Amino acid sequence: MILDIGCGNHSPLTTKHWFPNCTYHGLDIETYNNSADDVAVIDRFYQVDLRTDSLSCVPDASFDLVIFSHVIEHIENGEEVVQRLSKKLKPGGLLYIECPSERSLTLPKGAQSLNFHDDPTHVRLYSLGTLEAACRDAGLRVTKAGVRRDGMQMLMSATIFLPKQILTLLRERKPWGPPLWDFLGFAHFVVAQKE
Repeated sequence: MILDIGCGNHSPLTTKHWFPNCTYHGLDIETYNNSADDVAVIDRFYQVDLRTDSLSCVPDASFDLVIFSHVIEHIENGEEVVQRLSKKLKPGGLLYIECPSERSLTLPKGAQSLNFHDDPTHVRLYSLGTLEAACRDAGLRVTKAGVRRDGMQMLMSATIFLPKQILTLLRERKPWGPPLWDFLGFAHFVVAQKE
């Protein structure tokens, strides 16, 4: 069973593509940028504000994987939320956190976020060390951490996304951010396991 924190932007279909037989639970402050097909694959949806909600509506010790990707930078109390999310994992379950790295502060402005400050809803930058410490403090064992470098994403960026990148540069006079993330070290990640 998977719990996807911040399940907008077509995350349900993407997750079901990679884990076709999973039971998919989504959690978000609101529903946004999801198609009817995305909504159809959500087995359970929790409308929750991570800044204030205790997450008591989400069952404890139930999930094999909690995905917390590009959400923590939108809240001030990330360490506290990691603590609450750790309780939702089954023994042996994994927590995946991904967010902008310190490197994102030095990158140029980009369409759809290349610099941390491109998104006005980003409120806090979490260092890799802070994320790892939050996981350890929540009783999780960090199994992997580092800068996100997805080879397939890099290949697609250099080939399939190249025409859109050129058009974005011409129209907006700035690069299209997400396809460059892996090349430029925009994001880092932590994988942590509940013992």
